Amino acid sequence: MGCDKGKGLPPPPPVVPSNLVPELEPIRACAANTLLPMARRGSGTKGVKTHLLTNHFRVNFNNSNGHFFHYSVAITYEDGRPVEAKGIGRKILEKVQETYRTDLGSKYFASDGEKTLFTVGALPSNKLDFSVVLEDTPSSRNNTGNASPNESNDADRKRSRRPNQSKKFMVEISYAARIPMQAIASALQGKETDYIQDAIRVLDVILRQSAARQGCLLVRQSFFHNDVQNFVHVGGGVTGVRGFHSSFRTTQGGLSLNIDTSTTMVVQPGHVVDFLLVNQNVKDPKYLDWNKARRALKNLRVQVAPSNREYKITGLSEERCQDQMFTRNSKNEKGEVEEVQTTVYKYFTEFRGIPLRYSGDFPCINVGKPKRPTFIPIEHCELVSLQRYTKSLNSLQRASLVEKSRQRPPERMASLTNGLKKSNYNADLVLQESGVSIGSSFTQVEGRVLPAPRLKVGNGEEFQPRDGRWNFNYKKLVEPVTVTKWAVVNFSARCDTNRLISDLIRCGRMKGINVEAPYKVVFQEDPNYRGAPANIRVEKMFEQMQSELRKGKEGRPKFILCILAEKKNSLVYGPWKRRNLVEEGIVTQCIAPTPKINDQYLTNVLLKINAKLGGLNSLLAMERSRAMMPLVTQVPTFIVGMDVSHGSPGQSDIPSVAAVVGSIEWPLISKYRACVRTQSRKVEMIDNLFKPATNEKGEPVDDGIFSSKKRKPEHIIIFRDGVSESQFNQVLNIELDQMMQCMLLDIYGLDDLQELVHSLSYVYQRSTTAISVVAPVCYAHLAAAQMGTVMKFEDMSLSETSSTHGGITTPGAVPVPPMPKLNANVASSMFFC
Repeated sequence: MGCDKGKGLPPPPPVVPSNLVPELEPIRACAANTLLPMARRGSGTKGVKTHLLTNHFRVNFNNSNGHFFHYSVAITYEDGRPVEAKGIGRKILEKVQETYRTDLGSKYFASDGEKTLFTVGALPSNKLDFSVVLEDTPSSRNNTGNASPNESNDADRKRSRRPNQSKKFMVEISYAARIPMQAIASALQGKETDYIQDAIRVLDVILRQSAARQGCLLVRQSFFHNDVQNFVHVGGGVTGVRGFHSSFRTTQGGLSLNIDTSTTMVVQPGHVVDFLLVNQNVKDPKYLDWNKARRALKNLRVQVAPSNREYKITGLSEERCQDQMFTRNSKNEKGEVEEVQTTVYKYFTEFRGIPLRYSGDFPCINVGKPKRPTFIPIEHCELVSLQRYTKSLNSLQRASLVEKSRQRPPERMASLTNGLKKSNYNADLVLQESGVSIGSSFTQVEGRVLPAPRLKVGNGEEFQPRDGRWNFNYKKLVEPVTVTKWAVVNFSARCDTNRLISDLIRCGRMKGINVEAPYKVVFQEDPNYRGAPANIRVEKMFEQMQSELRKGKEGRPKFILCILAEKKNSLVYGPWKRRNLVEEGIVTQCIAPTPKINDQYLTNVLLKINAKLGGLNSLLAMERSRAMMPLVTQVPTFIVGMDVSHGSPGQSDIPSVAAVVGSIEWPLISKYRACVRTQSRKVEMIDNLFKPATNEKGEPVDDGIFSSKKRKPEHIIIFRDGVSESQFNQVLNIELDQMMQCMLLDIYGLDDLQELVHSLSYVYQRSTTAISVVAPVCYAHLAAAQMGTVMKFEDMSLSETSSTHGGITTPGAVPVPPMPKLNANVASSMFFC
């Protein structure tokens, strides 16, 4: 327990005279019941020592007596309307810095480009008001409707000869808080103090502003330069851009800047037609699907020749350029202005004298409004660089990205070194005023290589993995199951199902799994439904299964092997999982086999099947020997993994899915059960997983990992994935607070904890390699992701969300559809494996 450290900026102080520089305010009051992260109690000693280079760069500091001053910013138009357009705030504040340097006390500031501004030391006044004028090139809204943005008539020609358009903005800067820079000095000594998270936030804002001034695309704490050397084409008109993620971190060795490589997806820049060709994978523009093109281009920005002005695409013309009519004003022989109908093609080629090579046969780009379109020939439009692509990548694009993004350690080090050099942070004037400078050398630390834990497999055999890898060649699983009463369904995949079944039975026998013969009929999808919606395909498959099974004596299957045609992103996957896990209560394994299936592939499939049906593939030897790890084997211990899946950026209607997995069958730490719930989109904190679920009548139901335990644990160890350092306090005071009725494991020996964490990377039942994070966290990620695919196909009305289990609705928030309840037959299984 202790006072709240770095939980957010304090509220603004009382109003004071505008000419009064604020005095030092008292230390913030501490909440008596606020939880804080535990301090690290020394270092471990086990293992072989080794020297490591880390991608941390030391921070130097020489201004411990100074203060950051936080100011709130309000930007409005001249008539008082708030400015809401993204990106313009940073330009306006840059203009303030440039125009009013004396009024600002010759101080430089760092801004988030919206509502927050920081300075080193106070500004001359607590409240400052400025007006600035931005000269801007004319945009499409300056044009007369149904016109070209390039001098569509006499009035436009006169307008184009005037100086650039200008707009006046009002800027109000008000004092909000003061942050002592002593927090940075303490962090350099390895001490966590009040205000450190606030001070780090200021430093991060300084770095973001520095990157923005270099023309980078900013994505949270990552930045991407507009450099073709950083572009990797992944297909479909999508380009991966290599950039860098940077953030200040408190470490035992002090404060450092952590820099790592990062990649984001952007739309391929260049001519619009070139983009459409690769986007639709066609070689000739005459084969383009213009309905698809309309959806792909909407809201993208284009630069128009010859003016080089930028516009946002609102749509395409209904007619071809040579047929699309619009009305323009023109003077007749008497000098009178009259409306004249003409085509876009004729206007450009005859009136403007601009030849069009191929635009005549294609729709025009519309950059106007629905009732006042502005048409531009497509060959005059180029997509602007660094426009984020927010849709999900398909399997081929993901594979291409992974392949082209691989970097060996020396390449990665060189990339980070060049990135730091190019960013040139130490030249930033605000960073200089703060007394902060960043070193250019990788930080060297001392690490320890822990020995791999011994694993137990079938027939009492034990072995020690080498280099984090092992296999089941000539080995049997430690707890194999019998696969009985099972069926095979095939969703139009080209596959020799008879050979697949015989090879699976043979390979299972070698691993100790008794795979009995499946139902005689392999359920092949009716070709008439291959093009139907995914949920219909699943429904028809079950109708076929039920019809066939009624004829025989096999009865309801306990396990179904599902063969899919697509290796990734199969549309059938979500509805299929939902039908089996929620409605039928049948364990299922989906595969997308290649034409040549080897034993290694089948072994990997069998590992998943065995785990899902309740078996175990391997165990840590220590799980059966309590003397080897008294930390968790002598006292009832519950190991928990937690994660939240937010779906793809383009899926705005899909809620976030939170998952918690907990160990079962103590003293084992290799078996887990999952509990999954929905919550508001993009919300990271899990705030309802530990609340008892209820049915439609409000009665409690057993679907949680806590309520299912026969014996209450004395120790709980939690592994939480997906939160940043700035969210640590929220995790402690929101998520952990819900579990405080349980006792948490207090560890006075770090070797024991590190050995446990290391061992948990060897109990992942899906593979025969040690993984980079502990298995419970991976399982939580799998459970959240798998049930997230189920949620994509839910069709529930929002009015139902408040009465059923799993959903959460906060006051004033958009109702969140609940997670469908898992069937009791599979709820306690490792269905996610």
